[in-house]
Amino acid sequence: MSGKRLQSKYKIDRRMGVNLWGRQKSPHNTRQTGPGMHGERRGKLSDYGQQLMAKQKLKGYYGNIGEKQFRKYYFEADRLRGDTGQNLVGLLERRLDAVVYRSMFVPTVFAARQFVNHRHVTVNGQVVNIPSYLVKEGDVIEVREASRNVPMVIEAQKSPEREVPEYIDVDQKTMKATFLRTPKLEDVPYAAQMEPNLVVEFYSR
Repeated sequence: MSGKRLQSKYKIDRRMGVNLWGRQKSPHNTRQTGPGMHGERRGKLSDYGQQLMAKQKLKGYYGNIGEKQFRKYYFEADRLRGDTGQNLVGLLERRLDAVVYRSMFVPTVFAARQFVNHRHVTVNGQVVNIPSYLVKEGDVIEVREASRNVPMVIEAQKSPEREVPEYIDVDQKTMKATFLRTPKLEDVPYAAQMEPNLVVEFYSR
C-alpha cells in the first residue's frame, strides 16, 4: 500500500477516535486526538453527530466506501425483510473485498480492494475484479495460484492480529474460502464498536 493510502487509513482512525481495525500500528494507540496540528477537541456529540460518526465509522471500516454507494446499501438493507441495521452489516460483509480481508488473504481492507481490482481472486472459478461484488452463501472465493506469492499475501499469513470468523470457512493451504452464511452484527469481529442502528437513524431522518 502506498504511503498516502496508509496515512489516509490512519487518519480515519484518528478522526473517529478509535482503532477501527484493531491494528498495532494505529496512531490511536499512542495519540488519541483528532487529526490536524493540535488535534480537534472532542465535545459531547449531538444525536445527529453520533449518527454521522456511526456512519463514517462503518463506511471507513470497509475501505472508505463512497457516500453514493453506501447510501445504496442502506436502501437495499431497508428493502430487505428484518432489521435494517443487521441487513446493512450483512450486505457489507458480503462484499468480495470484505470476504478476502476476513479470510486473511491480505492484511487490510484497503489491500483487499486493490487485490481484487488486480484480478488475483476468483469466485466459483471465475475471475471477479469488482471489490463491491456481493458473494452469496456457498460461494467459493479463491486466490489464484499465480497470486499466492504476492508480498501482501505473505504478510497477511503472518499476522497474529485477527482470526477468521465462523461464517467463512478457509483453507489457508489452498487459499480457498467458502462463504457459509450472512452474519449478524454480533458475529462480525469488529475491533471498534459499530452502531448500524444509528446509521439507520441517520438515513431515515
